[in-house]
Amino acid sequence: MKTIAVVGKNFGDEGKGLAVDYLSLHSSKALVVRHNGGAQSGHTVELKNRVTSHDMISAGGERFVFHELSSGSLRHADTLWIESFYPDLYKLSEEAENFKATFGYVPSVYAMENTCITIPDDILINMALESSRGKERHGSCGMGINECDIRTGAGYGLTLREIRDLDTEGLLRRLSEIRRSHTWKRIEELSGLINESASEYIELLHDENVLLNASETMIENFKYIKLLTEESLKVLLEDIETLIFETGQGLLLDCENEEYAPHVTASRTGIHNPCAFLRRMGLELDEVMYVTRSYVTRHGAGYLPCECDKEILGSIDKDLTNEPNEWQGHIRYAAHESEEGFISSIKKDISEYGHKAMNISLLVTHLNETENRVITNNRRIPINDFASIPAIRGLFSEIYLSSTRYAEDITRIL
Repeated sequence: MKTIAVVGKNFGDEGKGLAVDYLSLHSSKALVVRHNGGAQSGHTVELKNRVTSHDMISAGGERFVFHELSSGSLRHADTLWIESFYPDLYKLSEEAENFKATFGYVPSVYAMENTCITIPDDILINMALESSRGKERHGSCGMGINECDIRTGAGYGLTLREIRDLDTEGLLRRLSEIRRSHTWKRIEELSGLINESASEYIELLHDENVLLNASETMIENFKYIKLLTEESLKVLLEDIETLIFETGQGLLLDCENEEYAPHVTASRTGIHNPCAFLRRMGLELDEVMYVTRSYVTRHGAGYLPCECDKEILGSIDKDLTNEPNEWQGHIRYAAHESEEGFISSIKKDISEYGHKAMNISLLVTHLNETENRVITNNRRIPINDFASIPAIRGLFSEIYLSSTRYAEDITRIL
């Protein structure tokens, strides 16, 4: 079995969904691991050709944005949630049923039994806090990932194994208990940071019907999940050809990246989680594929080096996945800082968690928008020249290129 992690090099939106789709396309039996963040990620995959496989028949050009299902789903790769992923069980049915309506089936979702979920209170606290920040927003998606992490760390996590053994009434009691024991203490801690602009979210925290509705939906949605112990996971892996780790966000948004704090995510966005999980299984990470656009984007608040108008970069298409929204505003654009700056975050990631035998590859996307050039702060480098730069050639054993939205069109030059 080959193990490979897909990691965004920058601030997210690099094309990780495309990378996972490509790897799944070229594997006869892939399992894709969601290992960080939660339902806030939006990874886009678009079909090029008509596909006929099992009970799946779809015309080319179909597009789907993945949040909790894996981006390998169109190639019949199953999804695995591990403990460092915080799924939103309430929202799962929306994604699963939308996928079924488009492609005719629901992908299999496996989950480690100790995986903790986000709950309504996490989301409401997140929204209350972020809306109160006004122009000082951190750029959160309002999906409660950080609050879920804080609650779980405080001893009030809610695992999928617990939910398996509950009915709607039992889950309602559990959510109400968390609200009494944790939520109101957390609101008190944040009292100096939450203002009147967040009153609608605080009111919902007083509404028992919010928890009742969530309990009913979450119990119903459990039907989409197959729980695994470590023993049953090892049995499942015996039949897997490629284990792909699909990472949310980008390296520069890692929760331990002090350079960009506080405008970072609540999770590890590099190879930390995949390596830790594989060690538990007695395995190693064989390859990490870092993904970048030929330029840089950031959707959300925070410092963006070399920020510029998108017209300076090239003929940039409208980003349909990253539409302007209340929580993150507009997508922003920038050039890469320099050739050395291009690889600095990657070198840091692999120096801390990688090993000598690990293969390092790169996928450069959106090259059609920049005339097959990588845009740095002072240069527009043709992609073949870029691949020949000693620092680039010395780090990456393979370089893949994408000039379309389709995995079938990805090429390799190194």
